[in-house]
Amino acid sequence: MGSHKSQKQSDVIIIGAGIIGVSSALQLAERGLSVTVIDRQPPCEGASFGNAGVISPWSCVPQSVPGLWRRIPKWLIDPEGPIFIRKGYAASFLPWALRFLAAGKADKVDGIGDAMMALSRNSPSHYRALLSDRTEVELIQDSVYVFAYKQAEQANLDHFGWKMRRQRDVPLSLISAGALKEREPDISDAYQAAILIHEQARALNPSALGKAVAEKAKAHGVQFIQAETKALKSEAGGWLVECQDSDFRANNIVLAAGVWSASLLRPFGYKLPLEAERGYHLLCRNPGVTIHNSLMDVEHMCVASQMQAGIRIAGTAEFAGIEADADNRRAFIFKKALKNLFPAINTEQAEPWMGRRPTFPDSLPCIGPVDGVDGLFAAFGHGHFGLSQAPTTGRIIADCLTGTTPDIDLTPYRTDRFK
Repeated sequence: MGSHKSQKQSDVIIIGAGIIGVSSALQLAERGLSVTVIDRQPPCEGASFGNAGVISPWSCVPQSVPGLWRRIPKWLIDPEGPIFIRKGYAASFLPWALRFLAAGKADKVDGIGDAMMALSRNSPSHYRALLSDRTEVELIQDSVYVFAYKQAEQANLDHFGWKMRRQRDVPLSLISAGALKEREPDISDAYQAAILIHEQARALNPSALGKAVAEKAKAHGVQFIQAETKALKSEAGGWLVECQDSDFRANNIVLAAGVWSASLLRPFGYKLPLEAERGYHLLCRNPGVTIHNSLMDVEHMCVASQMQAGIRIAGTAEFAGIEADADNRRAFIFKKALKNLFPAINTEQAEPWMGRRPTFPDSLPCIGPVDGVDGLFAAFGHGHFGLSQAPTTGRIIADCLTGTTPDIDLTPYRTDRFK
């Protein structure tokens, strides 16, 4: 293996150039550290590319909640349902699924919800501060999050998730069909009510938003290396990162490699329940209709949003492991949901996409020092919430590496919580 012997040792190497990695890189560089980011892809081309663009300061409802198990069998037998387990993967998936259901017990969800919200709070204003001197700040649009219901009686603020939000003072309102039509004129008349989450934002191009953060990081001296990390090795005076063609050295490592983080940690005694929760989206170019907010179709559990390139609808959770090929039929199922939402939409120019959400059973990431491994820091496993949680995660990482005590209790995000 070739080695760049003359290469200067960085203060920090970040493995992973998704939205978490680039947010961490910028905030570390702003505090004067020398930073190298290593990823086999350009910045924000993986899961950070294809999400629904929701930037929510109010994320506080875990994926697993009490009573969810009653709905899962129906979802699993529906070939167009929101959850799909690839044939042959069920046995591998079962231990994670049991942990997922256990995390949804009534005595656990409140603590998880608080820990989620601590990372999401003020995320729109944090992005605007990160990009205040760049034109891409205009990619962040003020928005309402619209949860649309076909049956008015189902839009009930006493349901569990809405109760969790109300307990945390999330700004909510319940509106009728007429008020929904005023906000979203192109929506189908079949939708009879909606619950709105206010004071949100949405990204008109999540990848471009992340790339803008990366470009600002470069302007602060961050070096980006396109290479695949093969191994991390602790050595005297720091760390060695072994890549395919070169080695790189640093005093500290931040692991922000999404679903690939768990395998890089395994040599250090960690066997983490990190699942590649595969999400799909469908992008409709020239849609012929307009969406003004982030819009959740509650029945189909998918989110539609207006992007620079067209209308994107995203969602679904497919479990098939990391390496399985995409099954684009999962994306094209969204055509039906889009037609339900917007009868006049043009779906002829529809492009599928698949990305891997790094998801832990308790809906929380690993952030902070890796227990028992000096100079190694975790910043991965944000699941559905990475876009909203990236600015605060980056700030926590910058605090940890500069001797500042984070203003958030890191106990819920400990890497050893699964032991």
